[in-house]
Amino acid sequence: MNGVRDIPADQLSELEAIAELAALAEQITSHDSAYHQEDAPVISDAAYDELRNRNLAIEAAFPHLIRADSPSNRVGAAATASFSKVSHVKPMLSLGNVFSEEEVVDFVEGVRRFLKELKDDPGIPLEMVAEPKIDGLSLSLRYEKGRLVTAATRGDGTVGENVTANVRTFREFPFILSGEVPDVLEVRGEVYLTKQDFQVLNARQMEAGGKVFANPRNAAAGSLRQLDTSITATRPLKMFAYAWGDVSEPIADSQWDFLQRLKGWGFDVNPLTRLCTSLSSLMDVYRDVGGQRAALNYDIDGMVYKVNRFDWQDRLGFLSRAPRWAIAHKFPAEKAQTVLNDIDIQVGRTGTLTPVAKLVPVTVGGVVVSNATLHNEDEIARKDIRIGDTVVIQRAGDVIPQVLENVRDKRPQNAVPFVMPENCPVCGSAAVRNEGEAARRCTGGLVCAAQTIERLKHFVSRGALDIEGLGEKHIIMFWEDGLLKTPADIFRLHHHLEKIQEREGWGEKSAQNLTTAIDQRRAVSLERFIYALGIRQVGQATGRLLAKQYGTYAAWREAMIAAEDLASAAYAELTGIDGIGTGVADDLTSFFAWPDNLEVLDDLAGELDITSFEAEVDTASSVAGRTIVFTGTLDSVTRGEAKAKAESLGAKVAGSVSKKTDYVVAGANAGSKAKKARELGVTILSEPDWLALIDY
Repeated sequence: MNGVRDIPADQLSELEAIAELAALAEQITSHDSAYHQEDAPVISDAAYDELRNRNLAIEAAFPHLIRADSPSNRVGAAATASFSKVSHVKPMLSLGNVFSEEEVVDFVEGVRRFLKELKDDPGIPLEMVAEPKIDGLSLSLRYEKGRLVTAATRGDGTVGENVTANVRTFREFPFILSGEVPDVLEVRGEVYLTKQDFQVLNARQMEAGGKVFANPRNAAAGSLRQLDTSITATRPLKMFAYAWGDVSEPIADSQWDFLQRLKGWGFDVNPLTRLCTSLSSLMDVYRDVGGQRAALNYDIDGMVYKVNRFDWQDRLGFLSRAPRWAIAHKFPAEKAQTVLNDIDIQVGRTGTLTPVAKLVPVTVGGVVVSNATLHNEDEIARKDIRIGDTVVIQRAGDVIPQVLENVRDKRPQNAVPFVMPENCPVCGSAAVRNEGEAARRCTGGLVCAAQTIERLKHFVSRGALDIEGLGEKHIIMFWEDGLLKTPADIFRLHHHLEKIQEREGWGEKSAQNLTTAIDQRRAVSLERFIYALGIRQVGQATGRLLAKQYGTYAAWREAMIAAEDLASAAYAELTGIDGIGTGVADDLTSFFAWPDNLEVLDDLAGELDITSFEAEVDTASSVAGRTIVFTGTLDSVTRGEAKAKAESLGAKVAGSVSKKTDYVVAGANAGSKAKKARELGVTILSEPDWLALIDY
C-alpha cells in the first residue's frame, strides 16, 4: 500500500491538495499506531516513507494548507496502557528520510544555507558522522550519579513506556558507569536482536506453540515490552548507543567525541560508524556498508548522517518531527512477485471505503506477506491492478508490502478492471466521491454499523479516552447486544453488569474490572475529548490547538456553533489559529451543524468531567507564549535560524500580522507586514532589539 498519486504536488488543485493531505494524515496516523504501539506494522518501510514524502511535498507546494494534525508534526504513537508512562525531558524525535544521492546533496546544501558562516564561505568544511541505521526499537536510559534509574521507550516522542525492569535483565550492559560522568546523563540507542538469536527464538517459539515473530525488529520490540520480565530475561537483547538526551552538563563538543565517551562508559557503539569530511566520503560509506548489509548479524535499513559539531546542531535545531542536522539515507527495498487473488473493501470510522489487496502468500526478505491496502480507486486505476494479476511488491523490513505494478505479460485473459462499489458493503448506503477527493465515502453516518463501531473504537483508543480492557471485540459484542450505540453509552455499561457477566468468558470480577477502568476515565482533558470525537481531519495535534485556543469545553462548543456563520468573528478566529485552515474549520463546523452530534456531545458532557486546558509556560523565556512575525532580510542569522530559535524559546511564529501578534521583527527591506504592524499598533523590533530581547 502506498496511496501515493502520480500527479506532481505542485500540479494539484487546492481542493485536491486538501483532500489528499487529509487522507495521508489518516493513513500515517494508523500506521504509526500499528508500528509503535502494537509492534505489528501493516505496510513496508518504503511504503510508509513514500506516504510521508508525498505529504511533505504537498505541504511544500501548499504551505497554507498544512494541517494542525500533520504527520510532519509528530513522531511515533502514544504509549500503551500496559506500562507506566515516562515523560522525556527532551523529545525523542524521528529522522527525515532520503533515498538518493541527489537528496543527500539537497540535505547538505540545506544545512549550509541555514548556517550563515557556511552560506557565506563555501570553503568551510562540514564534518558529518555516518552511522548505520539499526532496525530496532529506540530506548532512552537515564543515569543519575552514574547509576541507571530509568529506561523508557520512545512512545510518541514526548511520553514513552517505563521498561526499566526489563532492561535490567540485559546481559553485558553498563548499569553503573565509571569514570567522569555527569550527575544526570540520558543515553539513547537502538535495541535489537541479532539474526542468529532471532532464528533461535523463533525455533523455540514454534516448538512451544507460541508466537512466531515476522522479523528481528518485531521480536526485539515484543521482547522488550513484556510485562513478565522473566520472559525478557530469556531473550538476548542488545543495544547500540548513539545519542544523548537530558544532561546536567556539557559532555562533548561533537558527535564523534561523544561516541568515544560512550565507548569509555562501556556502551556498544556501532563499529561501522565513520567521520566524513565530504559528500563523496558519505557516499563511499553508504556503498561500503550497503555491500556488507547481508553479511551483518543484525538488520540495518540505511545510514544516518549527522552534523558533527554540537554547537551547529544546537543552532540548526529541529523541525516539528525531526532534527535539521540529521537525515536517514535508506537502502533500496526488497522486491518479489505474487498473485492478487481478490480485492476486499473495508469501511473506516469516517466512512472511507478502502480497497484491500488479498495476495497469494509470498516470502520477501524472510517474511511471509499476504495483504496490501490499495488506498483508493485512483491508485488501482493508475497502476491498472486487476484481480488475478501477478504483481510486483516490495518490502523494506515490515509485514505488508507496497504493490508497485502489475506484470502485464502474466495477466489472465479474463481479468477485468476493478470497479469500486457505489454502495457501502456494510449498510448499503450510497458511497459517494466528492469533487477534489480521492476517497469514496459511505453516506450512512451513524446508520452504518462499520462507522459506528469504528467511531466507538476510536473513542476508547489510547490517544483518546484510553480505556483499558475495552477492545475491538468487546465494542462489537456490546454493540450487537444493543448495549452500545453512542460513546456516552460506554459510561452506562455498569447498568448492564448482569448481562455482561452472562457472556461467555466473562464473570463478576472481569465485568467489575471493566466498569472500574471506565470510571477511571470519566475525567478527561479537553484536548483528548476533542480528539476522541473522531471529527474528520481533527487529530491529536489539532485537538490540542483547539483546547489551547478555547480553554474550556463550554467555550469551545459555543465558538464552534457560532463559527457556522462564515462571516462571523468566531469563524475568523477559528481559521486564524496557526495550523488550522479552512478545510479543518469546515469539517468542525459541519460536525456541529448536525443536531445528532450536538445530542451526542450533550450526552457525553453529562457523563464526563471535561477538564480545562492548562498551558505550560516557560517563565525563563522572555518570549514564551508570544506570537512573533519575521519580515525582511536579517544580517546576523538566516531567517530559518531566527524562526527556529524563537520556537525553541516557546514563542509562536506566525506568517501574518494580526491584532494578536506581539512582536514583528523587521530586517532590511521589510514590506507590507511591517506596514500592517504599524497600522495595528503592534510592536516592531529591529534585529538588534530582537537579539537583545532573547539574549542571543
